[in-house]
Amino acid sequence: MPHVVTQACCGDASCVFACPVNAIHPTPDEPDFGLAEMLYIDPVSCVDCGACVTACPVGAISAHDRLTAEQLPFVDINALFHETPRSYPAQAPVTPLVARTSTDRLRVAIVGSGPAALFAADELLKRPGVRVTVIDRLPTPHGLVRAGVAPDHPSTKTVEGLFRHIEEQPGFRYLLGVDVGVDVTHDELAAHHHAVVYATGASHDRRLGIAGEDLPGSTTATDFVAWYNGHPDHADRTFDLSGHRAVVIGNGNVALDVARVLATDPERLAGTDIADHALTALRASAVREIVLVGRRGAEHAAFTLPELVGLVERDDIDVEVHGDTLVVPAGTDVMTARKLDLLREAAARPRRPGARTIVFRFASSPQVVDADGDGRVAGVGLVRNDLVPDGGGVVRAVATRDVETVSAGLVLRSIGYRGVALPGLPFDAASATVPHASGRVDGMPGTYVAGWIKRGPSGFIGTNRSCAQETVDALVADANAGLLTEPAGASSEFRRLVGDRVAAAIDLRGWRAIDAAERAAGRTEGRPRRKIVRLDAMLEAASTSAASRRRRPRLVRR
Repeated sequence: MPHVVTQACCGDASCVFACPVNAIHPTPDEPDFGLAEMLYIDPVSCVDCGACVTACPVGAISAHDRLTAEQLPFVDINALFHETPRSYPAQAPVTPLVARTSTDRLRVAIVGSGPAALFAADELLKRPGVRVTVIDRLPTPHGLVRAGVAPDHPSTKTVEGLFRHIEEQPGFRYLLGVDVGVDVTHDELAAHHHAVVYATGASHDRRLGIAGEDLPGSTTATDFVAWYNGHPDHADRTFDLSGHRAVVIGNGNVALDVARVLATDPERLAGTDIADHALTALRASAVREIVLVGRRGAEHAAFTLPELVGLVERDDIDVEVHGDTLVVPAGTDVMTARKLDLLREAAARPRRPGARTIVFRFASSPQVVDADGDGRVAGVGLVRNDLVPDGGGVVRAVATRDVETVSAGLVLRSIGYRGVALPGLPFDAASATVPHASGRVDGMPGTYVAGWIKRGPSGFIGTNRSCAQETVDALVADANAGLLTEPAGASSEFRRLVGDRVAAAIDLRGWRAIDAAERAAGRTEGRPRRKIVRLDAMLEAASTSAASRRRRPRLVRR
């Protein structure tokens, strides 16, 4: 009874090190680890011990005879990966931690509270004497796990259980609702901590650079995702869902998420943690067709095989494919070939009455966003591309003169993310990252980076663990070498400084109060939570919940 990794895989490799026979690959020391869409269990090597099941933080591993119907394709997918023989030792090599050579107090500020930040905190707290303060401008932590994961992917969000464990470790502290660069400066952080780690992600979207891109009705998929996930910055946004068709430029996992949410019967979303305002708008939506536009062919699509499996297994969404024959080119790797097979099978299914449709339109690029008489989005001019291999064998999209206008009332671009410059830190505009060496910020001793602001927008939730470990190892090595400056101010002085400038900075107890209020509100409707989406309501939840326990609210007040 071999075990199987399924769609929910976060790629943090906990299962790799739990496996006693090294049956799970790629491992962090293998060159394809950072590129893999998920991890895969070799059905031949697996000894069915179940150690991987308990190690997985998102419940992505099951015995093959306990899979749901939607998960059954992953039996073949796990086996496919291991069809190519791999040479590896009997046990996956574990990278040793850089141990501290002193037990003296080491205070570290981490800016950001998403996966990279919390994994960095976890790595730091494994060492004796370390105290960590995680700072975020929002009143709620967990970054894209809270505000980016689609509401119909609840298994992916179970990594929050791991985050809760990290938060409860001795030496961990939150200061939420504090904007570094506005409320406090980098120099002030550095003056009160031995080191500062920035894990702020990549929060801006790449632009198309075409006419009409900024018309009303044309925006980013990131904004749409933040809106339906209840991000407080987007609580008052509105999206025109009155048209029959929406166009999404891009074909990565975020584009697929957006298309799937638009195509899903809202009643299937009613039991999720989707924001109330988004559920109301989707119930009134007239959108019945969502076109995903990719500039190259299907074999070059950026969406992952697990995400495609999750889509084509849906019984309420039809799939069409335009602009590609879906013939598997010679030399195609087995996972890409499986993608093409799945698309071909899904497109060949009979259409189902009443089902919304996702159209994959390949070999096309947006040329212009057209306006109607009121100056709003009316459609997108798409140019057909010829796919031409260059001298190095890389396929390039070459625009033809064949242009078609596709009518649409909503256009969302999803063509990648960019990091933004951080006050007081160097910034490489070309890569949109902070220049560094193994996480050490160039020219700034005691300052470090982790996550997307370090390596760019690549990898998955769990990829941030190995990224954070590299950064923390560098930080600890610097501490051991005496390269970190002793803070001029005490931690209590830093808290007073924040209290003088921020009306209500929320600590861990305050976040627990918000979390409990959301979960309690959700339970009455059979939902995991009902998200609080407004800042004042979040502060109120932190205060009233603490007061109901006859304790003062754990807020740092002016």
